Amino acid sequence: MSSINPENWSKRTVKISSKDSLIFGKSYLSVYSQIYSNTEHRTHNLTSMISMRNTSEFDTIYLLRAEYYDTFGNSIRKYFDSPIYLAPMETTEIIIDELDISGGTGSNFILEWKIPKNCPEPLFEGIMTSTMGQQGLSFTTQAKRLK
Repeated sequence: MSSINPENWSKRTVKISSKDSLIFGKSYLSVYSQIYSNTEHRTHNLTSMISMRNTSEFDTIYLLRAEYYDTFGNSIRKYFDSPIYLAPMETTEIIIDELDISGGTGSNFILEWKIPKNCPEPLFEGIMTSTMGQQGLSFTTQAKRLK
C-alpha cells in the first residue's frame, strides 16, 4: 500500500564491485503507522515518510536494503532487491499511506548502506503526519546506527 511504485527503485539500481573499498553500515529507524489516542484501545492512523539522505557534497552512496517491520518484528516488505544509489546531497523517500496500518504502533525499518571512506554517514529520518478537520499532528524520529 506504499504510495511509491516499486518500479521507481529499478531506475536507481546499481552494481557495486567487490573491489570497491566501501564501508558497510546498518541503521534502525522507528516509525509509527498508528499511535494511541485517549486510551490503549483507540488508535490514530498516520502517514509516514521515511527520508533517506546522502549528506555528502561529493560522494555517491549506496543503499542495500530498506526493510519494513511491524510491531511484532515481522517483515512487512522490502523496498528494493538490488543496491540503489544516492547522488551527492540527494534525498529519496518511502511513503507509507495513512490507510496502511500493517506496521501498527511499533513499526520500524532496518536500512543497510555502503559509503566511501571519509564520507559522512547517510541520514535517515521518519516524519509522521496526520490531519483531521482543523487539527494537525506531526513528529519525527532519527535512525540509530547498529553497525
